[in-house]
Amino acid sequence: MSSTINQNTMKKTALLLGFILFTIATASAQTFRGLDKTPMDMAYYPDDYAHDRKFAPAKIGTDKAMVRITYNRPFKNGREVFGKLVPYGKVWRAGANEAPEIKFYQDVTIGGKKIPAGSYALLTIPNENEWTIIISSDVDQWGAYSYNEKLDVARVNVPVQKAETPLENFSIQFAKKDAKNAVMYMGWDTTVVAVPIGL
Repeated sequence: MSSTINQNTMKKTALLLGFILFTIATASAQTFRGLDKTPMDMAYYPDDYAHDRKFAPAKIGTDKAMVRITYNRPFKNGREVFGKLVPYGKVWRAGANEAPEIKFYQDVTIGGKKIPAGSYALLTIPNENEWTIIISSDVDQWGAYSYNEKLDVARVNVPVQKAETPLENFSIQFAKKDAKNAVMYMGWDTTVVAVPIGL
């Protein structure tokens, strides 16, 4: 009799323990939201700096990174981009979602304007023939809705160029100009701008 009671007690205890563990597992299970429709990307100068620092250190030697940018890449999706989807003459976040965050690892100059090493927001004012590039101290802003001109660190005007082939996604890429100078290219659809960055 006592053996039967002990077996029943053990079964009840095991069932209760199993239920408790299931409840804890269910309560702490993480659910993930789906992928963002606008992918996030990152670009370095020198190109692939983080990868080469780990896997090809001889390629970069003692060079330090100059700049890194993290940004979102909206799709064109058959839309007319500049002047329509992105209005001319208004502050634009240069991409989608959060304003891009640009990190300068060293003090740099953009269009002759000195910018101390650090992290900033990158904003723009697109126009048909010229863009204004804005480096702002207001990082972590969504879009350009909270843009405050008083937080500008630098503003530079650059001419618009035409892309040979339309770009489906908004893109940012760096290219070497010479030992101490690089160019940040921003392009979408048939529009490209080149922003000079120097040490």
